[in-house]
Amino acid sequence: MLVVEDLAVELGDRLLLKHIDLEIPPGETHILFGPNGSGKTSLLMTIMGYPQYKVVGGKITFKGVDITHAPIDERARLGIGMSFQRPPTIHGLKTRQMISLCAGGDQPDLEEMAERVNFAAFLDRDVNAGLSGGEIKRSELLQLMAQKPDLLLFDEPESGVDMENIALVGHTIAELLQKDGDLALPGARTIRQSRKARTKMGLIITHTGYILDYLEADKGYVLYDGVLSCGNNPREILHCVGQFGYEECVRCTLENN
Repeated sequence: MLVVEDLAVELGDRLLLKHIDLEIPPGETHILFGPNGSGKTSLLMTIMGYPQYKVVGGKITFKGVDITHAPIDERARLGIGMSFQRPPTIHGLKTRQMISLCAGGDQPDLEEMAERVNFAAFLDRDVNAGLSGGEIKRSELLQLMAQKPDLLLFDEPESGVDMENIALVGHTIAELLQKDGDLALPGARTIRQSRKARTKMGLIITHTGYILDYLEADKGYVLYDGVLSCGNNPREILHCVGQFGYEECVRCTLENN
């Protein structure tokens, strides 16, 4: 389980996140909505352990281990992986080598994995060098497939992806989160049995909500001005935001609480 308690985070001299409380049990996927600049990426980067995001209050626990001030590599070894919205280009490192590094001691069938995300032709390219938005997303997914993390963080997986690639990205994320059969299951009883068998956890940032066409999420939130609210059904939140905007949804939640 991931547990975030009363988290406060600074970047430079600016307070980005305030009193964040969040729990993701094994097998669940949560969705994070919010306008640009609200702190969504900052929350994911803090969970992943990027040192420029300074925790000034609260605590992050993963698998019962306090990781509040743990380095990135320790969190990755513990089972946290992240797909970035705009990952850097790494010259001099081939994607094939990067996948092997992500796999650790395992020796995955790189060609077979790459074929699953239509990426085999790019394995000998420098990481992200000259790739389109959709190709970069597929490279990120391939790295996560090799790493096999228990907690997967996705920063706007639909961003920069054309309609031809969005289905592949969506289905691959559902598979990584062990949710690839959920939307096609015929009855609630079967869905509950499937959830019981899942162990992977996910936290996904989305603006468009397109990812919900490919997987069922268990809970959604709105992050607005560094404050987390609106813990509810993610499809209902998306509908509310589309009709009334983020500020009105947050105001309504605060009044009802």
